[in-house]
Amino acid sequence: MDNICDLNYMERCIELGLIAKNNGESPVGSILLHKGTIISEGIETVNSVNDVTGHAELLAIKDANKKGHSDILHETIMYTTHEPCWMCSYAIRTYNIAKVVYAIAMPSIGGDSSDYRVLHTDTVDRWTAGPVVISGYQETLCRKVL
Repeated sequence: MDNICDLNYMERCIELGLIAKNNGESPVGSILLHKGTIISEGIETVNSVNDVTGHAELLAIKDANKKGHSDILHETIMYTTHEPCWMCSYAIRTYNIAKVVYAIAMPSIGGDSSDYRVLHTDTVDRWTAGPVVISGYQETLCRKVL
């Protein structure tokens, strides 16, 4: 797994975030990438379905599982417009997603930048090493568009 980020993938997340925004949601879009192929996508739906678990990151993971990709999630990269929250970070760690690339930090609730660094903790016995995390990728573009 290389350390190169691809603008096309973040641009797709921005497109998904704009769909969410136009639907009255927080402007969050996420994708899961496996060996250069987008295998799933998630669009924020918390308000429209009145379900706090409707985060784009969780929906991308659920979409991948629904499509039969649960066995390769440990080889995937998640791109997302916003830093995954604690809940989404828990799912990322549980599914052992290899890399997370996000644009906009969420320091009060983020799994990378808050006081509760779920993406980095080594205190949960059943979790393997945390994902590689790339923060602030295309942050200016995301803030401008979203």
